Amino acid sequence: MKKSAQDRQEPHGRGDTPPFTCPVQRVRGGSSGHTSYLVTGYAEARQALGDPRLSKDTAAFFADKQSSRRLHPAVARSMLAGDPPRHTRLRKLVTKAFTTGAVDALRPFIAQVTAALLDQWPAPGRVDVIADLAMPLPVTVICELLGVPEADRPQVRRWSADLFAAGRPERIDAASHEIAAYMTNLIAEKRDRPGDALLDHLILVRDGAEQLSEEELVSLAVLLLVAGHETTTNFLGSALLALLQQPADLERLRRDPDLVPGALDELLRHSSPVSTATFRYTTEPLALGGVEIPAGAPVQVAIGSANRDPERFASPDRIDLGRNAGGHLAFGHGIHRCVGAPLARAEAELALRAVFARFPEIRLAVPPEQVAWRPTRLVHGPAALPVLVQTAT
Repeated sequence: MKKSAQDRQEPHGRGDTPPFTCPVQRVRGGSSGHTSYLVTGYAEARQALGDPRLSKDTAAFFADKQSSRRLHPAVARSMLAGDPPRHTRLRKLVTKAFTTGAVDALRPFIAQVTAALLDQWPAPGRVDVIADLAMPLPVTVICELLGVPEADRPQVRRWSADLFAAGRPERIDAASHEIAAYMTNLIAEKRDRPGDALLDHLILVRDGAEQLSEEELVSLAVLLLVAGHETTTNFLGSALLALLQQPADLERLRRDPDLVPGALDELLRHSSPVSTATFRYTTEPLALGGVEIPAGAPVQVAIGSANRDPERFASPDRIDLGRNAGGHLAFGHGIHRCVGAPLARAEAELALRAVFARFPEIRLAVPPEQVAWRPTRLVHGPAALPVLVQTAT
C-alpha cells in the first residue's frame, strides 16, 4: 500500500523541492517529542523575524506548562523574551548607548584594548585567537561600558559561557542565578557609590522616573552584559577562520585595510555569529513558505542557514568580498534586530585591522577540520582558534 506524504513524514516546502532545501519544515525534537517549525529559507526567515504574529513572550507560552527548568527571571524574562509595548519601552532605554555616534566615541578605547591584547601575543609563536582576543576584547568593552569592575570580568566570562552550554540545562540554570545575583549586588553597590557608566544611568531611570521595575533593571543589566560580547566573540573567531582558509582575500584586506568595513557584511553573512534566533511562537495560524503553521506552535529561525540560501545569495558557501551582502540576517531583522550591532561591527573592524597590520604572517596552527566549535545551537563560533603568528619585518 502506497504511503501518503504525511505517513512518510516528508517535510513541507516548495512543491517538489528536495527535502534539504525546503524553507520551512515541521520537526520533532527532544525526549518529549514536541513539534516545532524550523525556518531555513532567507525570505521565510526574514518574514518570520518581522511578523508580529510570532511572539517572543516566553513567560506567556510556558505559563501553563510544567518544566523542570529553573532559569532566573532576569534571563527567562529579558527584553529578548518580550513583545511590545514592554519590549519597546525597555529597548528605548538602552538604544542611545549603541547608536553609531555613541559607538564612534568608544572607538579609541576599543583600539586601545585591542592593542594591549595583541601586545601580549608571542611573536613568533602560537596563540588562541578566542582566548587571547575574541573573548577578552568585547568583554572588556561591555564591562567598561556598564561599569563592571576589572577584577570581576573573568568570572563574568565564565558565567556567560555557561549560559550557552548546550545539553547542560542544570549548568545553564545555575549560571543564570549566579550572574543575576552578581548584577543585583553590583546595582546595590552602585546605588551606594554612583558612577557615570551605563548601568548607573539605568539605575537613575529606575529610582527616578520609575520606568523600570527592579526585576527589569537586573534583567537589562544581565542581557547587556551577555549579549554585549557574545556576538563579537563568535563573529571574530568565525570570520578569521574563514579568511585563513582564503589567503588571497586575507591578503587583500591586509594590503588595503580600508576594505575591512565593507567586507564585514559579507563575513557576517558567511559566518553568522548566531545560528538560531531566540524563541518564538505563533499567536494565531499563519502561512509561511507554503506551510500552514497552527497557533501556539514554536518556530525556530535558522539565521545561519538563511544567510546561506542560494535563492538569495549566489554560491553562498563562498566568501565574495565584492558581493553586496546587504540584507543579511546576522543581526536579526525587525523590532528585535540586535541593538548592539554598531558596537559589534566597530569591535570586529578594529580587531581585524589590527591583527592584519601587526601580524601579516598569520596561519592556522591546526587543520581547519580540527578546529573545535562551541557545542551550542544558539550561537556559532569556534571554542578555540589556534594560530601561528609573526610580526611584520
